[in-house]
Amino acid sequence: MESLTLEQVLHSDNPGSLPQRMRVVVALSIPTILAMISEIIMQYIDSAMVGSLGAGASASIGLVASTTWLIGNLIMACAYGFSVQVAHAVGAGDHSLAQRIFRQSILASLCFSLILLIAGVSIRSQLPIWLHGAPEILADASRYFTIYVLFLPVRQMYTLFLSSLQCTGNMRTPSILGIICCVSDVIFNFFLIFPTRSVSFFGASFMVPGAGLGVAGAALGTACSYVFSGILLAYAVGVKSPILRFSGRASWRIEPEVMKQALRISVPMALEHSALTIAQIVCTRIVAPLGMIPLAANSFAVTAEAFCYMPGYGIGAAATTLVGQSIGAGRRDLAKSFAWLATGLGVGLMTVGGILMYFLCPYVFAFLTPVKEVQELGVQVLRIELLAEPLFAASIVCTGALRGAGDTLAPAILNLVSMWGVRISIALLLVGRLGLPGVWTAMCIELNVRGILFLIRLARGKWLEEAFARKTHQPEAGV
Repeated sequence: MESLTLEQVLHSDNPGSLPQRMRVVVALSIPTILAMISEIIMQYIDSAMVGSLGAGASASIGLVASTTWLIGNLIMACAYGFSVQVAHAVGAGDHSLAQRIFRQSILASLCFSLILLIAGVSIRSQLPIWLHGAPEILADASRYFTIYVLFLPVRQMYTLFLSSLQCTGNMRTPSILGIICCVSDVIFNFFLIFPTRSVSFFGASFMVPGAGLGVAGAALGTACSYVFSGILLAYAVGVKSPILRFSGRASWRIEPEVMKQALRISVPMALEHSALTIAQIVCTRIVAPLGMIPLAANSFAVTAEAFCYMPGYGIGAAATTLVGQSIGAGRRDLAKSFAWLATGLGVGLMTVGGILMYFLCPYVFAFLTPVKEVQELGVQVLRIELLAEPLFAASIVCTGALRGAGDTLAPAILNLVSMWGVRISIALLLVGRLGLPGVWTAMCIELNVRGILFLIRLARGKWLEEAFARKTHQPEAGV
């Protein structure tokens, strides 16, 4: 059977058979999935490096992890406010508009990241105290967070360039650069976390230089990897991309309509991620008083679970591009078809991943940390959550598809109802009786509820009607 490209499917009277459209979904998803798998492996190595320093080092990073997730999600919301518009413009064949949107996004995103940087620096000392961290981990947690926020403009540009390039339909280059970012992170960490030491290799011993920065070295290593890969990504977008490159004559002037659409997409996402991550911070505060071992086990369990859900996020990114370009091309039928095909693919892959992780997680935790108590508790809680992987996948990919249609308000409401109404309330009820397993039981129940809510939203089709209503009444952005 002949394979079709996304452009051929969008702009042909015959959109191809169902298997041909599924091939398009798979073709766009595979590069991102491979990049996500690479990122997971590098996260495991990264966590193992920090874990070798002891439970305190892992706990100090785990303490501020929810806050760094919040900031990262705000960065992503800002980026998608513009990159979704890029997908619509590319789908409509208007490359000039796509280039103008991208240029305006750089200016707006830089300003936004500087605001986040200032806010982060202002709370760097008090944040670990607010999160009820143990006294012995406060200093490391503060140092890690400080380094993280100082490099936020770099992260913002990296995320913006990556999502914009993906929304043009180029998944391969962002995926390769994502892998480069992960590998360079491990390399930088290898030299920055540990002190100068003697290493034996095939019977030969030699000295390896190291900065011996510990937890701070982990933050600095990750920051350096973003700088290195970000430079390569800027070249790929600004020079090599035939759609977004800077060599054209497109204006850098701010257009009110572009900014209005960016706010309409980004603000609900930002509010949603803020409320969700605040809920995760509340969960961290619920876990923190349980002690250093449960806090470290919680942090490692979150890292281990990434093996299952990161492929879902890869497919979700592809769904954003597929649905976004379909709507830009005026293809209602394809937008709906791609949304469901991507969701089915995500559910299948994450279900298989969950089954594999159920049996492999003892080995994963043994790799991540040498502390037996952390290993045993981590395995116990992760196996509880793995029961939610199929419906968790549905929520992830549906979110990506709805985002491609510019539908971000309804998903935000669904996520907030699910997280605050289900997870937090049940966690508070169970933590006193069951400890950390009670918190993860609440997570499992909530993720299943969330998946059902998103499937209902996708099935009703109101998101599609609203997307085409906006497309009909939206004036063209100025030249």
